[in-house]
Amino acid sequence: MKGMTNYLAAKLAKFRKSEDGVTAIEYGLIAGAIAVAIIATLLILGDDINSLFETTSDALGEATGD
Repeated sequence: MKGMTNYLAAKLAKFRKSEDGVTAIEYGLIAGAIAVAIIATLLILGDDINSLFETTSDALGEATGD
């Protein structure tokens, strides 16, 4: 049992010294910020984008005779 405790303590100490987790958190925060920016842009421009797609769809429908 003592061997298992020492093993876990060594792994925990190695994990605390590792900066990989910090980097992963930073990348996660950056990805979250990008997602928030995309969502905000879509909310602000949503109606304009929808109108653009409808206009394009109507124009394509007229061009193909649908």
